[in-house]
Amino acid sequence: MTTVRSLVFTTWLYLSMAIFAVGLSPALLMPHRAAMTVIRWWAKFVLFGLRWICGVRVEFRGLEHRPAGPALVAAKHQGMLDVIIPFVVLDDPCMVMKKELMVLPFFGWFAWKTRMIPVDRSAGSKALKDMVRTARERVQQGRQVVIFPEGTRTEPGAVPDYKPGVAAIYRDLDGPCWPVATNSGVHWPAHGFRRYPGTVAFEFLAPVPAGLKRPEFMSQLEGKIEGASAALLPAPDLTHLS
Repeated sequence: MTTVRSLVFTTWLYLSMAIFAVGLSPALLMPHRAAMTVIRWWAKFVLFGLRWICGVRVEFRGLEHRPAGPALVAAKHQGMLDVIIPFVVLDDPCMVMKKELMVLPFFGWFAWKTRMIPVDRSAGSKALKDMVRTARERVQQGRQVVIFPEGTRTEPGAVPDYKPGVAAIYRDLDGPCWPVATNSGVHWPAHGFRRYPGTVAFEFLAPVPAGLKRPEFMSQLEGKIEGASAALLPAPDLTHLS
């Protein structure tokens, strides 16, 4: 049954992209807010299908820590769902994303229109400088810049590898950083098409304060995200040991 439901949802997901891309493409010619509204509608549509087709619910925790206005948000990244969620829960998110995604139909079109932050990983130090500069501009526009500190999706419970990009933005902005933990990879894995019933939690954590040196900042950020994400994972099955 899980396989059948997952196949139906996968069809729902990609068909929804086509429908929204074609049916609501005029928003690409309208102001930023209109295009962002289309992405938000699509994100909610995906969550609706995820719940009613696959039995995967999404809940938000720690909303008292959710930033309002300009902010740097550093989130755990375990799968595609993590890219969708900011458009549901944040006011005006701006994603740091791979440049290659900007050419994708629908997603890339609206990412370009809503001025996301593309990163050319092949450009080395120039890519880092461009990312920091653009992040500063977006925050000055009152947006929430969302970055995945590990730079790519990781399996639940895997050893983390945090990249320096988040620290560079943090230092340049000279403000706090809001961590987000999740267990999304348990129910929407990074690889394969199966979606597993259960509850995905996205937990906003108390912000890492401004002004920390890079080692202390990275230590606090990783400790908060990894500790909270691990706490969201299901307890190991020890019945075979009894």
